[in-house]
Amino acid sequence: MEKSKVYFTKEITPESIVKMYETLGVSLTGNVAVKLHSGEKGNQNYIRPEMVKAIVDKVNGTVVECNTAYEGERNTTEKHIKLMEEHGWSKYFNVDIMDGEGNDMVLEIPNGKVIKKNYVGKNLANYDSMLVLSHFKGHPMGGYGGALKQLSIGIASGFGKSYIHCVGNEHGTFEDMFKVDQLQFLEAMADSASSVVKYFKDKNMPVVYINVMCNMSVDCDCCAVAEDPCMKDIGILASLDPIAIDEACIDLVKNSNDEGRDHLLERINSKHGTHTIDAAYELGFGSKEYELINID
Repeated sequence: MEKSKVYFTKEITPESIVKMYETLGVSLTGNVAVKLHSGEKGNQNYIRPEMVKAIVDKVNGTVVECNTAYEGERNTTEKHIKLMEEHGWSKYFNVDIMDGEGNDMVLEIPNGKVIKKNYVGKNLANYDSMLVLSHFKGHPMGGYGGALKQLSIGIASGFGKSYIHCVGNEHGTFEDMFKVDQLQFLEAMADSASSVVKYFKDKNMPVVYINVMCNMSVDCDCCAVAEDPCMKDIGILASLDPIAIDEACIDLVKNSNDEGRDHLLERINSKHGTHTIDAAYELGFGSKEYELINID
């Protein structure tokens, strides 16, 4: 199998995000969804709207999010819309809470390892292409957060998030999320990510992946109280392969001489985070083999 191309720059600026997108040579057209993490109320590490304004404007995109499955300021549409305003997203962009009202869209996963369907925000149907703009960092449950998490938990509806976390238990509670087999949960994330990739591929719609390696805490942007970043910023990566881009980010952390590297790796390894990458690779919608191409 040919290695996937992953482009990399150390420069983290609004302009360099645009440059990395242009380097891929793919134009996102039509109604473009920009899936990013808008940040839980109180979180200090999420990437701010000002950093991504240039790329969202470049693709004429709509910032899309879905409600959460845990208590906080994003678990109802009303609170979520308010927080999007407080965090500045609505100031700069059109914002769509994709599961804000109505029934979820159900994507079938006949070859899924542990789940056979994925509940996503129904408004996904309104978009012709997508930019998955991920803040790479640790995660208290998944080990790390990157492109695969955005494709899975990120695009799942509030109910869909619970469904993934509870490994297909439609009646699972918040407490049940912490009782499931960890490897099965990670495989459920890979399953759900595969369904979103297939959805766009079947419609011949492009998806572009950009991972920004900055503010790298062991905690996710979904944490209202998160640890401060433990590593220095590394850079920006861009690819058409969600598996390769996450694998490349993991490798950049592993190969770093940063004194905070071990702390982040401990979080990733303690939660078996790279099992999501392995499971996704086995599902066949990307490659772990990549060529890292430096962009000055």
